[in-house]
Amino acid sequence: PPLWVVIGFSFVFSLITMLVYKFATDQNAMKKLKEEMKSYQEQIKAERNNPARAMEIQKKSMAASMQMMNHSLKASLYTIIPAFILLAWMNAHLAYEPLYPEQEFFVNVSFVNGVSGNVEIIVPEMISVKDDKSKEINGKSVSWRLEGKEGLHQIEFKLGEENVSKEVLITGKRNYAEVVTKVKKSMFKEIILGNEKLKIMDLFGWKLGWLGTYILSSLLFTSLLRKVLKVY
Repeated sequence: PPLWVVIGFSFVFSLITMLVYKFATDQNAMKKLKEEMKSYQEQIKAERNNPARAMEIQKKSMAASMQMMNHSLKASLYTIIPAFILLAWMNAHLAYEPLYPEQEFFVNVSFVNGVSGNVEIIVPEMISVKDDKSKEINGKSVSWRLEGKEGLHQIEFKLGEENVSKEVLITGKRNYAEVVTKVKKSMFKEIILGNEKLKIMDLFGWKLGWLGTYILSSLLFTSLLRKVLKVY
């Protein structure tokens, strides 16, 4: 299930990140800086009636904070590329529901300002169009209702002498083609497939997608692992 996929990735990557931070940074220096910052915060509270003195202590606290950031930067460089790869993979597989075989879906095509005329959709034999294939542009977009058999299909849109194409993946598996496609240097602006956004966690009525679930679980795992592994 998508929920366990996201939580699993979140735990594994949080664990890897904490291990990298533990061994790629000077933990003794980090511990000392953290203790200094805690001491500075207590001093600032004690000097709240003396703004000038509190400001001096605040500057020292900010300097210690910058040193901690510099220590952490090296570890961040080791994890930032794997993080982007992981997030890109989840966005490509867990952001939307698939388009299922024999289930109706829509495709919406939008145009740049001032475009008018009739736009035609051209589909392969395995996809059927539930509306007129040729539609007049009223406003800035046109939609069609489609239904098709399993497979990777190519549909086209024709406006005057210009044609653009779009991949459509119909499958029972957890996969989908690019849902939103931007068209550059064209009368066409954007093509959007009707994949429903995937909600994988219901948190007291607050429905979360993959990103919200990943951020929430990562914060939890990072906090716990930091204490267990004694990472400063």
